[in-house]
Amino acid sequence: MNKNIWKPFIYALLIVSGLLLGIWLKPNTNIGGFFSSGKNKINQTLHIINQAYVDSVNNDSLEDIAIDEILKQLDPHSVYIKSTDVKQVNEGLEGNFEGVGIEFTILDDTIFVANVIKDGPSQKAGIMNGDRIIKVDTQLVAGVGITSEQVFKTLRGAAGSKVNVTVYREESKRVISYSIKRGQIPIYSIDASLMLNNQTGYIKIERFAANTHEEFAQALQKLQGENMKDLILDLRGNPGGYLSAATEIANEFLDNKKLIVYTQSRNKNKTEYKAEQSGNFETGKLIILIDEGSASASEIVSGAVQDWDRGVIIGRRSFGKGLVQEPFTLSDGSVIRLTISRYYTPSGRSIQKDYTNGVEEYEHEIADRFIDGESMGTTSHKQTDSTIYKTANGRIVYGGGGIMPDVFVPMDTNYFTAFYSALFENKLLQRFVYSYSNTHRNKLMKNYSDAASFNSNFKITNELWNEFLSFVKSKSKKTFKQEDINKSAEKVRLHFKALLAKQLWQDEGYFMVINSEDRMIKEALKTLGTNYRELLKPKIETK
Repeated sequence: MNKNIWKPFIYALLIVSGLLLGIWLKPNTNIGGFFSSGKNKINQTLHIINQAYVDSVNNDSLEDIAIDEILKQLDPHSVYIKSTDVKQVNEGLEGNFEGVGIEFTILDDTIFVANVIKDGPSQKAGIMNGDRIIKVDTQLVAGVGITSEQVFKTLRGAAGSKVNVTVYREESKRVISYSIKRGQIPIYSIDASLMLNNQTGYIKIERFAANTHEEFAQALQKLQGENMKDLILDLRGNPGGYLSAATEIANEFLDNKKLIVYTQSRNKNKTEYKAEQSGNFETGKLIILIDEGSASASEIVSGAVQDWDRGVIIGRRSFGKGLVQEPFTLSDGSVIRLTISRYYTPSGRSIQKDYTNGVEEYEHEIADRFIDGESMGTTSHKQTDSTIYKTANGRIVYGGGGIMPDVFVPMDTNYFTAFYSALFENKLLQRFVYSYSNTHRNKLMKNYSDAASFNSNFKITNELWNEFLSFVKSKSKKTFKQEDINKSAEKVRLHFKALLAKQLWQDEGYFMVINSEDRMIKEALKTLGTNYRELLKPKIETK
């Protein structure tokens, strides 16, 4: 298999993680008290350039570049955020923004409504999943090369303000105008919470934000009301967030006074974070799913659970981010997010991977795991820290480079072909599913009462599959081998069904379908039913 096919997806993961990847002690610190009154060389240099340089220059732009380059010399997670970007960067962690309440994607130069947020302004107005936005107020937005950034600027605005949105609804072939009153839109941390069988619950956390614990507590209570005995907590792809959110989640699993994590600064100041009260899931079987996208706060929760032998960690080695940042606000509203301490798991492990070879190598380390074969299990991770640490039960664990799972599940690459790559790079599958759901929505909702019924009974017929392949052929400039199509067919069919379920029943539908064929979830269910207790015991060495 050509491993280069994977590179765009791996690099996209890194780009998407970007500024989200990390953990922060608190939302904001004013930086004013840190400066002395004397001019330093940087200020002197900027002053000289401003006074004597041959051409006129933008001082603000030069300052941005200088600050950015200085922080790059420190570590990969100390970053500079321009004042114009601060609000958007923080929205995901603050848990809300002001706007109309839709998720969108741009396909064929048209804004498709991918998801209408429940109880948001757009849902109240009548906007539906699959609607195509053609005009905002008097501005034509279809077929004009609009970007995602422009859509954000057009649809977002102060709560209480109004915006007129005109959509085309394919099923009824109608153009409809709606007046939408903008409001506070929640950004949920929990993607899904559902029962996988009659005793196993599943919760997927996307990020650790200000509202994560509240959402988690509600999800946990709901599942316990459905007789949940065991829990699978999915932290795959979760890039981190607030330290407080991580400790609150870990607190739900650990006895009172147990150490969750501790941080240590340059001055050796040590701060311990312990479970402060009885958690709501301290005794049931617990499995946490992680992968190379699980970072920071995700690793704090996983590390605490592993060190106390509270649950079994399943998946692949986590990202390896053990640095804590604190935001400092500059006079113009821009922010320096500066690394101020390292964190350590209860056994004393630092899970921070090496970054001494520079930012570029650090950023490519995840892709290297795939290229080197670690992600598929053909090679194993070489421990950079050979220090032996022990869990509460005496199991041996190591620090440096991330959390190693108790049960390794290799990345499935059997389905990955040029055909599969093209479907997602060009959003061909999305485009077809959106069109199909728009023209068949009423029939599908009539035939399937809920997501569970759809998951059990809906089948992609040969007729529908061939219709999809004809669409791909008409839209793609490439010719695909039948061998590649056959190799990817099962996985593509699964994603087809999952995306269709999301259009009809949002994230609950998507995860109900996708989880049914998820290798890690299958391994987790198998572990719960067989050797869960044995995995939490130390290995007995024989000589």
